[in-house]
Amino acid sequence: MTSRQRLTLLGATGSIGASTLDVLARHPQRFELVAVTGHSRVAPMAALCSAHRPRWAVMSLPEGAEALRVSLRGTPGADTEVLCGPAALEQVACLDEVDVVMAAIVGAAGLPSALAAARAGKRVLLANKEALVMAGRVFLEAARVGGGLLLPVDSEHNAIMQCLPPDFAGDLRAAGVRRLVLTASGGPLRQWPLESLATVTPAQACAHPNWVMGRKISVDSATMMNKGLEVIEASWLFGARAGEIDVVIHPQSVIHSMVEYLDGSVIAQMGNPDMRTPIAHALGFPERIESGVRPLDFLSLGALSFEQPDRVRFPCLRLAYEALASGGTAPAILNAANEVAVARFLDGELSFTGIASLIEKVLERLPAAPVAQLNDVLAADRAARDLALGLGGGA
Repeated sequence: MTSRQRLTLLGATGSIGASTLDVLARHPQRFELVAVTGHSRVAPMAALCSAHRPRWAVMSLPEGAEALRVSLRGTPGADTEVLCGPAALEQVACLDEVDVVMAAIVGAAGLPSALAAARAGKRVLLANKEALVMAGRVFLEAARVGGGLLLPVDSEHNAIMQCLPPDFAGDLRAAGVRRLVLTASGGPLRQWPLESLATVTPAQACAHPNWVMGRKISVDSATMMNKGLEVIEASWLFGARAGEIDVVIHPQSVIHSMVEYLDGSVIAQMGNPDMRTPIAHALGFPERIESGVRPLDFLSLGALSFEQPDRVRFPCLRLAYEALASGGTAPAILNAANEVAVARFLDGELSFTGIASLIEKVLERLPAAPVAQLNDVLAADRAARDLALGLGGGA
């Protein structure tokens, strides 16, 4: 039995946060929750503080922090110290007494705290793919200098990690690997008529058939931008070129990704679609711990099917590959434009098909520049957001 691990949970009120708390609750002798963060949802934050009694809780805004303090009075969570703001996020990610940081804040907002944890040499469980999409070189260098460990929590990248040799050192060819294969469910719109996609509503785009996720990532799944971002993330995590990363649609979401070797062998990681599996794998690594996920029943599983992604139906996947090929700030521009486009779609300002159109216009108008430091990434992010906000609904 390893010593008790002390953990900061960034993004505690989201779906990854809820799954992480479930796994932690199954191992009270193994993990101690030291700090939690949330954006604006006071009630669930108060509930988890009362249940888990962390030493610190961080909210994004002062009014949220004050509301949380009021909610915790007279509860078992009353001793939790409530902080607020970006500096507090980084503070709890770097606490001396913390060993492990679960980085599960969605989007670009999660980059600074995840990067701070990497610089501080923490074991970073990365559920925030945007950190690597935006600033892969900067992030990996911070983790190297900090001397910590980076473990992917995205189900696809965690699956790839499980399928690679235990001593994998970042060289696919040296490990005998021909290609990485990321699987995608295809989302809720995979079989919709193409001419109907412009009329898709936010509720329809968020109705994922297999996974329970937040609204932003659900839309990303429907456009397959989520898979495009994962391609970019995989390139950084595993040292893979774009031509060594393929995407296949696998509607059942049972095979989470695969590694094809030079000898023709293909190793796949399988399991029921439940994020507690990769979370438990990363939390317990290199040991295996109970996750609460029901075993895969092969006798009732039925057929597993695979399809080639339709680049006409899913133009965001093409845009992501193009951004990866361009390099530099292009992935940061792609991510920023997508975050704005998805928000505008969810607010009713943009059609579903307008998401890809808007992103493409931003990429065309903002040429990629080299990345030498974090400020280069942040400047590209700001420029892309400003442009995406200023373009009309028809992009």
